[in-house]
Amino acid sequence: MPPSSRFSARAAMSVAAYLALWVAATLYLAFKGADWTLPTISLGVFGAALPLLSLGLTRKAAPPPIVVRRPALELWVILGFLVIYAVGFLGWGMSATRAVVSAGREQESLVLVVKLLVHVGVPAVLLAILGAKIAPLFSSGLGRPGFWLPLLVLGAIILALLCVVSPALDDIKSLHASTATLIWAGPASFVWLALEAGLCEEFLFRAVLQTRLAAVLKTEVGAVVTGALLFALAHVPGLYLRGHPGVDGYSTDPVQVIAFTVAVLSPVALLFGTLWARTRSLLLIVLLHAAVDVLPNLADFVRTWTR
Repeated sequence: MPPSSRFSARAAMSVAAYLALWVAATLYLAFKGADWTLPTISLGVFGAALPLLSLGLTRKAAPPPIVVRRPALELWVILGFLVIYAVGFLGWGMSATRAVVSAGREQESLVLVVKLLVHVGVPAVLLAILGAKIAPLFSSGLGRPGFWLPLLVLGAIILALLCVVSPALDDIKSLHASTATLIWAGPASFVWLALEAGLCEEFLFRAVLQTRLAAVLKTEVGAVVTGALLFALAHVPGLYLRGHPGVDGYSTDPVQVIAFTVAVLSPVALLFGTLWARTRSLLLIVLLHAAVDVLPNLADFVRTWTR
């Protein structure tokens, strides 16, 4: 069997395995009486429609190769870090960080700094110790084909979808904030989230993890779906240990929490993973990640920074 066929077979097996896990997770949520429509929407929109659209939007992209000199070693080191990160930081460290100062601007600033250190600083240092090149992971892709078109088209679609399906606009309206406040708070919130959520998660899970997965698995598709599942599972300790009633996905049943992350969060990661595989542009996926988060978080941002 020629290499291209083997890789295609690997890709097909990866997709089939992912879909089987997603179906099992969604069925478990339905069995437990939890919402199964949100997972369906998440997979349909973020796991299928938008990734397929992104393939067309990035057809002229020319992603530069990223050399991984010691794929297996680098992957195992990053996986070990992710275990510590998921349990130690998301499960306990975030609460400990917020407990240092009272809620408000100082707390949010501290959280931002700590998250950047954990998500970006530590993985970069680990890879540097292993002799990996760090600079290619931060490539913006601004001067390459396949950046502006997906940014503008996907960004507009994401914001439009959030306006329809999210209560974010009602939350923003309830603030009774002035137009002047919203004019500066909107862009400021976008930049803040691009750093706190976009850069942190996309650097760790796409630039660092997915690149190593692709080098080991020898298939970009397999790296995308495996990375998406690991992204989802990494959020389990934080949701289970720090969550509470009223938080989406929270349950006292750890299996249900796992099912929620796989069914709802992993499809979102499929979109960003596809874009990273197609463009190797960290800036693109950081900005689109911020587009996903900006409207749902704008009201809280205004409350925090206008007190």
